[in-house]
Amino acid sequence: MITRITGQLVALSDAAATVRIGGMDYEVLLPDLVRRQLQAKLNENVSLRTIEYLEGNPQKGRLVPRMVGFASDAEKEFFELFCSVDGVGVRKALRAMIRPVREVAEAIEERDVKQLSTLPGIGPAVAERIVAKLRRKMVKFAMMVSGDVPDGEATDLFMDACEALVSVGHTPQDARNRIDAVRAAGKTFRSVEEILTQVYQNQRN
Repeated sequence: MITRITGQLVALSDAAATVRIGGMDYEVLLPDLVRRQLQAKLNENVSLRTIEYLEGNPQKGRLVPRMVGFASDAEKEFFELFCSVDGVGVRKALRAMIRPVREVAEAIEERDVKQLSTLPGIGPAVAERIVAKLRRKMVKFAMMVSGDVPDGEATDLFMDACEALVSVGHTPQDARNRIDAVRAAGKTFRSVEEILTQVYQNQRN
């Protein structure tokens, strides 16, 4: 299975990128949020995280291998979760992902079915299923910064601190705002308790 593709971006359409590696061109399907990130990189080398799937009717023997590309591991992980909801699938998810992952994750976490229903191909019934299946899996995606989830222990601490705030009565949005304010200060924290202490010190100031 191909999980990453790196090469020259030689073409970019509304739905796909063409990546040249040596003497071969590969078509990589793209959600719109990824396509926008690649617009300024035509003829440059790019690296995309990828998933593969088979498209077509297996009963008629017409299966075509496809690749879908993402700018980050977080986008890829979110896409796979989105596809796992009944009634979504790869093609519908490709059409629907027109907004940054953080915005969609926040809508899911806040149970904002109306907002989710504005995504292409996602009606109210599917939006309800998305919320029901994914709402408790959105914390790290709702905290994304600059298009990706930073790696490392520090990020886990911030996620745990955010969940701790929600558990004591803060709304997910309020918890994220408080954690974002602490992160923006650029301090180093060794524990969730230190983060929460800083959150409440900020509240008193």
